[in-house]
Amino acid sequence: QRATEQSQSIALYKPTTTTNDEQDNDDYIHNKIRTSSLAQPTMKLTGHKGSIYSLSYSPDGECLVSGSFDMTCLLWNATGTCENFNVLSGHKNAILDVKFSSDSDYVVSASADKNLAWWDVTTGNRIKRFMGHEEIVNAVDTSRSSSKLLVSASDDKTARIWDARTRGHVTCFDHEYPCTAVAYGAEGNMVYTGGIDNLVTAWDVRTQNMVMKMKGHEDTITCLSLHPKGTHLLSHSMDGTLKSWDIRPFVKDEGKRHCKTFVGATHNAEKGLLNCAWSSDGNMVTSGSSDKAVHIWDELSTEELYYLPGHSGCVNSVIFHPKENVIASGSSDKSIFVG
Repeated sequence: QRATEQSQSIALYKPTTTTNDEQDNDDYIHNKIRTSSLAQPTMKLTGHKGSIYSLSYSPDGECLVSGSFDMTCLLWNATGTCENFNVLSGHKNAILDVKFSSDSDYVVSASADKNLAWWDVTTGNRIKRFMGHEEIVNAVDTSRSSSKLLVSASDDKTARIWDARTRGHVTCFDHEYPCTAVAYGAEGNMVYTGGIDNLVTAWDVRTQNMVMKMKGHEDTITCLSLHPKGTHLLSHSMDGTLKSWDIRPFVKDEGKRHCKTFVGATHNAEKGLLNCAWSSDGNMVTSGSSDKAVHIWDELSTEELYYLPGHSGCVNSVIFHPKENVIASGSSDKSIFVG
């Protein structure tokens, strides 16, 4: 009986008006405890004057770079209020892809002006221009094993390896069709390309020969992304699927390199090169989508974990923060969401 009385009295109890100190304390509890280093749970970064095609976090997690149709890259702090601290300008056409070097000191940008540029993050100066492609450069990736090596894929049917210390390309891989996506192997011995032939092709950097072709997609491959451990490759295609591939040297059943398929992202008539990415622990994958939403899947079960609306244009690029539970998405609505 007493217990019920007590429970009732507890239910009826109305707190007195809080003092300022308590109010501050309440505010502290609601606002100050953050699960990430961002100032707000979700933040919108604006500043680009055109569609944002590509995003990249620095490996140390300090900076975010965005490449846009407005021919510039913007550098943002990845923490706090995410202020824009540098503009990388110099390209003569849209920037289609951006990547940080493995030491977080440099950014490389691939552009529709047929060139690539190598930028110093701290000064914002262009240190080098990689010229040699004869058509639009669609994609670029940096080597994890060397901070000065990168690989690019172009409509001129080649993928080329470049070294920031030398002039001209180091290696050229010739394809039958234009290349739309590229990824650098973890040890730096392999390069993976995707194109309008719907195949993922693996190349040996040392012999410059093709090692294997992985079939499965039914339309142009728009992006390739390497697993954080370097064991698997994620591909995104205009057929509306993401697929993961086992790229370790020896697979039990040689023909079966295709592991999983993730469904839910869409492509539209724009036929943009929508990106895909792994989370830093490899447990989740995400990709751009033309339905104006961010999709995140569980890697293990391939189920969709998150569907995040908010953009008012095609989402071209989604990436995970390398150290925190944060994602960034860039869209054709000229804005970036971080949260």
